[in-house]
Amino acid sequence: IIQMEVFNSKIDHKDYMADKSAWAVELCKQIASPNFKILYDIYHMQINEGDVIRTIQNNHQYLGHYHTAGVPGRHEINESQELFYPAIMNAILKTGYTGFVAQEFIPTGKTNTEKIAALKDAVKRCDV
Repeated sequence: IIQMEVFNSKIDHKDYMADKSAWAVELCKQIASPNFKILYDIYHMQINEGDVIRTIQNNHQYLGHYHTAGVPGRHEINESQELFYPAIMNAILKTGYTGFVAQEFIPTGKTNTEKIAALKDAVKRCDV
């Protein structure tokens, strides 16, 4: 399966064409192949359009994989940011998704021990 990742064009990827879920979904519809999906990056789509859970619910058949990161800053997915990942993961689970979710945040910890602890915390938050 080929997967196209959606990015935000507000902060990280200026002038990126695939920066809206609706655009990517329409491309999937036009290609009309079960072998072409969207890699839905929750961090990027929260920045560009918000309404992450509804987007997942309405378009899950086109979403083949998910990435996480905190907003703002692309850091840990804890209480320091605006997304509540347990609710997002429950929404993904309810779609019937059985694949992996990639932790793609940048840890703020200075030591490897702190970084591993942040990863363990993120995995726990996403294990629904």
